[in-house]
Amino acid sequence: MNKINKIGKDDFSVIKKKKLSEKNDWIRVGMSTCGIAAGAGKVMETLKKEIEKRNLGVSLKMCGCAGMCYAEPLVEVCVEGLPCVTYGRVNPEFAANIVERHIVNKQLLQDHIYQIKAK
Repeated sequence: MNKINKIGKDDFSVIKKKKLSEKNDWIRVGMSTCGIAAGAGKVMETLKKEIEKRNLGVSLKMCGCAGMCYAEPLVEVCVEGLPCVTYGRVNPEFAANIVERHIVNKQLLQDHIYQIKAK
């Protein structure tokens, strides 16, 4: 049987320090059933390739339903200097534009924005 170690007070301070030192730029792709059916898997693959190709410090994550099934695939983007934005009806070509224009050039892509959130 494996022994489970408890997390102590010192462990929490190490974890907190690590999290605070990480860059807070991230992209989330809606990978619920409706997102996958609409092509979110290909969007996720494209984003991963584009991020790796440019060696960007952006965290790419999957998330569940955002409640806007009509606009799937949904991609939420949050980078320093811009509000958090949810793009809808994202295809692989537009996903590449998100990386190039939103992440790299710090430009919002007006024609696909479904939601804007302040940080």
